[in-house]
Amino acid sequence: MGVDSGYIPYTAYSAKKSYLEKNPATIQKFTNAIQKGLEYVNSHSSEEIAKVIQPQFKETDVKTIAAIVDRYKAQDTWKKDTVFNKDSFELLENILEEAGQLKDRVPYENLVTTEYSEKAAK
Repeated sequence: MGVDSGYIPYTAYSAKKSYLEKNPATIQKFTNAIQKGLEYVNSHSSEEIAKVIQPQFKETDVKTIAAIVDRYKAQDTWKKDTVFNKDSFELLENILEEAGQLKDRVPYENLVTTEYSEKAAK
């Protein structure tokens, strides 16, 4: 289903506007770190990734983790960057609305900033 639905961000990060204004360097460093992780998973084999993350899944063998990573790669789960684009935002709103979890839509421009992601992707 994930492959057919279009890109839906399964992880998003939020911060108050006041925090963004007071801590732009922290936000940029955090975003850079996430970008670095995306670059790693997009440039390494499933087996390499499995070996690196295996300590977080001590009960699971490396071969099984590699198979899961293969599935994620086949589904194009990991984007190339952290930019949360408008189409994905609206698709997520559609899903939440259809599930009865969203009462009111918020304009993309009022809720999402991509400046840190755009800098991190360069």
